[in-house]
Amino acid sequence: MSCDVVVIGGGIVGTATALALSEQVKDCRLVVVEKEATLAAHQTGNNSGVIHSGLYYRPGSLKAKNCVEGRNALYAFCAEHGIAHEQCGKVVVATSAEELPALDELERRGYDNGLNGLERLDGDGIRRREPHVKGVAGLLVPETGIVDYVQVVNAYARLIKERGGSIRLSCAVQRVERHGHGFVLHTSQGPIEAAFVINCAGLHCDRVALMCGTQPRMQIVPFRGEYYTLAERCRSKVKHLIYPVPDAKFPFLGVHYTRMINGEVEAGPNAVLAFKREGYQRSSFSLRDTLETLTYPGFLTLARRFWRVGLHEYHRSFSKAQFVRDLQKMMPDLAAEDIVRGGAGVRAQAVGEDGALLDDFKILDEPGLIHVLNAPSPAATASLSIGRTIAEKAAAHFALTRL
Repeated sequence: MSCDVVVIGGGIVGTATALALSEQVKDCRLVVVEKEATLAAHQTGNNSGVIHSGLYYRPGSLKAKNCVEGRNALYAFCAEHGIAHEQCGKVVVATSAEELPALDELERRGYDNGLNGLERLDGDGIRRREPHVKGVAGLLVPETGIVDYVQVVNAYARLIKERGGSIRLSCAVQRVERHGHGFVLHTSQGPIEAAFVINCAGLHCDRVALMCGTQPRMQIVPFRGEYYTLAERCRSKVKHLIYPVPDAKFPFLGVHYTRMINGEVEAGPNAVLAFKREGYQRSSFSLRDTLETLTYPGFLTLARRFWRVGLHEYHRSFSKAQFVRDLQKMMPDLAAEDIVRGGAGVRAQAVGEDGALLDDFKILDEPGLIHVLNAPSPAATASLSIGRTIAEKAAAHFALTRL
């Protein structure tokens, strides 16, 4: 089989990129390959479905730009294609005076990133919005919403196929060779020749980059986020999404309450090192994945810096009582019997060789190749914008090669 472009990865970034390519490059022979039997099987299909506003991200960063543009585009896309969604808003809660400077910074970033309708709340204002939540100050962020991202990906896929693109499931890439001015991808379904390759492999993006002869200078370290679910009788306690003020040292947002489009309310997640890249259970283990993590100098540096935080996260993973205590910081009347253990997701966290947690999106552009090497949250929210950005880079390649 031969084509113009192969997109590796059938998550939301890969399908959004393919969708944008189908719009931007006329008569593009396009193939999306996904190793699983379904699209959106990993990060996309195991998150809580938040449409982020763009509040947290450094102004001018790729995250800030793409999140704001992508959020508006996603709301419009869902409305056009009949995908259930809700712009329910979010309240960020400071539970102590020590958190007020960080809340001030979030508010500044929100205004710098062009968010509309931000409202600073005092303790009484929080209680008017969220009667069961206690805090010294808060920030209402009305542009935050919720959606089922699997439905979004399926809509992207339908449009890709309507425009002549192909999606091949259960098609794992095993080896990549340069061949003349293009590539041969050896897959579980046979070879695919392509002029251009786009790596959107998520949890395996660093490995795919190495297959292609690219040194990514980072490694994916998987972190599992575990959730509890509020009992049905308690769901009405949560009117918006309810988030703490995050610790700026980490790319994680802390345990929070998330209304979901199916009516459930999630509480969490924590963030523990996963011993398998697709390890959704505490018992999940891969010798290869574990050895890669534990022998990676960047991870060892990271672990030396933050081992106390890591121990607390593991304690919370095994202790429901500790999980409840952390959740009670914002909602004091929550009881252990109000929550039941829910699902989990795995975050593909890129860690640099120096031990730095890569915070911004990282997209590496090489001749004939584009690698998406770090696309954590808010990548789902930003997918249409990220997809357009990547497709523009690929389209420029085709404009040059067709001269």
